[in-house]
Amino acid sequence: MDLSLTALLIVTACAVLIGISKTGLPTLGIFVVAVMASVFPVRESIGIVLPMLITADIVAVLYYRRNADWATLIRLIPWVSGGLVIGFIFLFFVEVNRPIEISLGIIIAAMALLQVWNSFFSRRASAENRSTLFTVVIGTLAGFSTMVGNAAGPVMAIFLLAAGLPKHSFIGTGAWFFLAVNLIKVPLYTSLGLITTSTLTLNAWMIPAILAGTVIGIKTLQKIPQSWFNYIILALALIGGIRLLIGA
Repeated sequence: MDLSLTALLIVTACAVLIGISKTGLPTLGIFVVAVMASVFPVRESIGIVLPMLITADIVAVLYYRRNADWATLIRLIPWVSGGLVIGFIFLFFVEVNRPIEISLGIIIAAMALLQVWNSFFSRRASAENRSTLFTVVIGTLAGFSTMVGNAAGPVMAIFLLAAGLPKHSFIGTGAWFFLAVNLIKVPLYTSLGLITTSTLTLNAWMIPAILAGTVIGIKTLQKIPQSWFNYIILALALIGGIRLLIGA
């Protein structure tokens, strides 16, 4: 895979951000999705990103392995599975980039706005968010968005916040969820031609950057004011989503 120096630097930066997102700031993933979709064709970008996510997922699971809330995860399994199937069918029939760009743009922009909404109104909405309907909607949307564009981070963040999980359980539960889901997606993406020898070679070169990002996420992220960092990332994600929508 031939990349310009600029593109290679952008991908490397995204690899670092993926590591940070998996061990310290889950909502950062939507910004990475938007950036990668601007460097590569959208279908190709999701195949490139998936093995990078799995690498960071493994580190996150190893570090937070004792912090998972399994009851919360089990509630999501049937609905996430349904969302994955819907997303696979979507990718199977939609081979051109533009509909996927539009879908990802809508998902990214909506999830960024939803995350902002949640930060202001989570206390009022917590009882409602624990309802069965909320679980069905969030689980299905998480499965679909992760299949179509590796963009389920904000969806899961809202669900785990609504579940009232403490910080370490929040990260640990998300780590186990995404490792399992992303591993399921590997044969599906491979069958669609989204993961190839060429993309895996690029992934291998990105491993050091991903690992560096996981260390940053674990060791230093807590020193950064969380609220300001979240708002900056959400604003950038919203810009990225809008860019995909208008095809810029």
